[in-house]
Amino acid sequence: MGSVDFRSSHFLVPKHEILSKSKHQEVLSSIGVDEQKLPEIKLNDPQLKLLGAKEGDIIKITRKDPTKENVYYRFVVK
Repeated sequence: MGSVDFRSSHFLVPKHEILSKSKHQEVLSSIGVDEQKLPEIKLNDPQLKLLGAKEGDIIKITRKDPTKENVYYRFVVK
């Protein structure tokens, strides 16, 4: 029996996406902050390892709730 990686498909793990560099400025201006003021997420976070994120990336996290989706942004740091 092969091993299965549940870290990216478990129902409690929200969807993580790396924003393209072209989307950085668009998102930052829409929420009215610069990237240094975003909450941080560590580069060694298991989801970031799976995504292949790099320091300086912005991560979009989408959490589903029974009534709506909530979107959060995090700045990747060492």
